[in-house]
Amino acid sequence: KKENPNTLVLDAGDAFQGTPYFNYYGGELEYKLMSKMGYHASTIGNHEFDNGIENIAAQLEHADFKLLNANYDLKNTILDGLVKPYEIYVVNGIKIGVFGLGIELDGLVSKKLFKETKYNDPVDVTKEIVTQLKNEEQCDLVICLSHLGYNYSGQKICDLKLAQQTRNIDLIIGGHTHTFLDKPTKIENLDFKTVLVNQVGWAGLNMGRIDFYMK
Repeated sequence: KKENPNTLVLDAGDAFQGTPYFNYYGGELEYKLMSKMGYHASTIGNHEFDNGIENIAAQLEHADFKLLNANYDLKNTILDGLVKPYEIYVVNGIKIGVFGLGIELDGLVSKKLFKETKYNDPVDVTKEIVTQLKNEEQCDLVICLSHLGYNYSGQKICDLKLAQQTRNIDLIIGGHTHTFLDKPTKIENLDFKTVLVNQVGWAGLNMGRIDFYMK
C-alpha cells in the first residue's frame, strides 16, 4: 500500500479457524486485525460457519470491511441485510466491482451451523451479477472473491470452470483448496478473453499481489 496507494486488500474466505485464537475469541481477533490492516472485502468460507451463523453476524460488528456473497440466499437467516452480493470501489477514477461466491455447504458443514442458508448455482449467479456490474454499474474491472476451490475433476464447479463458463470477470481470487500458485493461471472465458485465477495457499503464509495497468 505504501508502494501503490491505489490498492484493494481482499480475502477469499476462511478468515476464521486455524489457530487457538479463533477457539478463544471466535473470530473477533481476526476481523479486528483485518480491519486494522485495511482490508476492503472478504467472502464467506465454510469455516466462517464453525461457530454457527449467529457468530458470523456477531463478529461483523468488529469488521470495517464488507463481507460479500452473491450465491448464498440468506434472507431467512440472521445475516440477511448484513452480507452484500457485491461492492463497488472507485480507485483513482477506476470503477472496480467485487463480488463473492461460496461453496456448497450441505455435506461440508453441519446444517445446524448454517441453518436456512440456501446455495445457488455459482455460474448462473455470476452471469447475472457480472451483467449488472458491467452494464448497469459500468465497472472497468470485475473481481470475484471465490471460496469454491481452484480445480476439481468432474462437474463440480471450481474457479477454473467458473472462468471458462462466464464472461467479463478479470480476476478470480480463490480459496478453500489451499492451492499454492507461483503466479496466476490464465483461462479463456466464453468470449476467448483472459481471466486471471489466483490462490496463495493457506494459513497466511503468502500474500498475493496482482497489479493491473489501466490504459
